[in-house]
Amino acid sequence: MRLHAYMISCLMAVTFFYTGVASGEGVPPQPSSCTSLTASGNSEYPPFLWRESPTSIELSGVNRFIIDELSQRINIPIKLIHVGPWSRAQTEVKNGRIDLMAGAFYTNERADYMDYFTPVMLHTTSVVWQRKDKMFLFSKKEDLEGKWGVTVINNSFGQEFDQYAQRKLNILAVASLSQALRMLEADRVDYVLYEKNPAYAYATMMNLSETIVPVMPNISSEGLYLTMSKKSSCNDSSIKRRIAIALQEMKQDGFTEKALVDGVQKWEARSRVNLLLK
Repeated sequence: MRLHAYMISCLMAVTFFYTGVASGEGVPPQPSSCTSLTASGNSEYPPFLWRESPTSIELSGVNRFIIDELSQRINIPIKLIHVGPWSRAQTEVKNGRIDLMAGAFYTNERADYMDYFTPVMLHTTSVVWQRKDKMFLFSKKEDLEGKWGVTVINNSFGQEFDQYAQRKLNILAVASLSQALRMLEADRVDYVLYEKNPAYAYATMMNLSETIVPVMPNISSEGLYLTMSKKSSCNDSSIKRRIAIALQEMKQDGFTEKALVDGVQKWEARSRVNLLLK
């Protein structure tokens, strides 16, 4: 239960209603021809999203509970699937082959090809991960200058930090979180940049939780948004209005918080089973 308490304590916050759709208030929504939606996300992102097996295309987790509930409330089937690494998922949404992204931070670049819905689904914090036996002083982002870090391709830590990192930091990008954590374990880099809870979950699963640790302060705390591709054939004001209203109602009636609890518990149960099988 320590993992459960650790994760829950970091995650919940509330923001308010609702991007790009509000301008349509007072205008009767037009009927939409959209009969189904596809969604994807970062499949190395427990407890928010993960695959049950390396061959599965189905995604489980907190965001899965949210997407399934959203589907019922807007009365449109939504298929949430794994399409590849996080970078590939972003490309599929950018090109309109996938309609929705089930969890993304806001950046100006992403806003060029995705519409963002509010309220946010959840909030999450990103941190610096270091080896316990080779820790260096970290109290501000400037302390990372001159060192080598690693993160996952196309990952974001908020607009401000991303711009600073591009100018000042040496950060490698790899295809997966597990690869980044193994590089830190092998002393090939000085630190990993990643969201606290997914990295903690993966470090525990990989038996690295006694080797690598997160350090404070957080480098960012960002809202995790549901987004829609601007090239989606379902991107119309009627559908977006229904989604935004449903997200607001889910936040207000406590469904989002319940999904968080249920998703964390499901990941814990899965982790316990994996430990027993080892």
